[in-house]
Amino acid sequence: MLQKNFIDHMMDHQSIRKFTDQTVSQEIINTCIKAGQAAASSSFVQVTSVIQVNSKKSRTALAIAAGGQSYVESAAVFLVFCADLQRNQQICLHLQHQMPTGFTEQTLIASVDTALFAQNVLLAAQSLGLGGVFIGGLRNQPAAVTKLLKLPEQVFPIFGLCLGYPDQNPGQKPRLPLSMVLHQEHYSNDNLIHLNDYDQQISEYYQQRSQGKLSLSFSEHIIKTVVKEARPHMLPYLHTQGFSTR
Repeated sequence: MLQKNFIDHMMDHQSIRKFTDQTVSQEIINTCIKAGQAAASSSFVQVTSVIQVNSKKSRTALAIAAGGQSYVESAAVFLVFCADLQRNQQICLHLQHQMPTGFTEQTLIASVDTALFAQNVLLAAQSLGLGGVFIGGLRNQPAAVTKLLKLPEQVFPIFGLCLGYPDQNPGQKPRLPLSMVLHQEHYSNDNLIHLNDYDQQISEYYQQRSQGKLSLSFSEHIIKTVVKEARPHMLPYLHTQGFSTR
C-alpha cells in the first residue's frame, strides 16, 4: 500500500470529537511533541510548553472550564499548549541578566510560535492515524485553568488539543475559495463577488450534516459568531500573567 502523501493528510483534515477506547502510547505522544518542536521559532526563542493532562479529575475541571466540552474528558490524550516566557526568564536570571517583559510583541511571538508548534503536533498525529480537535474554550476561564495547571507568571494557556483514534467521520467543512484568500500585490475586497456561491456551498454542507435540520450560510455563521462577546476578560488576565502590559 502506498504511503499517503503528506499534503493529502493536510487537505483531509477534520475536527474529531469522538474517539475509540484505544489508548495512545506515550511513544507516539512524544514523537508528535518532537514534531511540534521542529516548527519554526521566532529568533529561536522556543517559547512553548505543553502540559499533558492525564488525571480524570483535572480533565473534568478543564472540560467545565472550556464550556462543557465532554471530549476533553473522553479523548485518549489531552494536551494544553502554553505560551511560555518563564523558561527564558529563568535562563536570564541564572546568568545574572534581567529579561525585559510585558511587551506586546513578546505576546505575539509566543502565541504565533505556540500555534505553529501545535499545528505540527496535530499533523504528526494525523499522519499516524490519530484525529483531534483544538479547544480554544480554555480561554473562557483562563484564570481557573492557570490555577489548575499551576502556571506561573509569564505563562498562559492558549488552547488545548484532544487526540485519539477517530470514532466518527464528520466530513470536511468546505473552506473559502482560494480567490477570496490569496490576494495579488495588494489587499482587495473585490473577491467578495464569490461569496454567494460559497454561502450556498456551506448551506448545503450543514443541511447534509444535520439531515436537513440546519441550513446556515457562511455569512449567517459569521454574523452568529462575531456578535458574541469576544472574551473581554483576556486582556486583564494577560496583564496578571505579565503579558501585554506595554
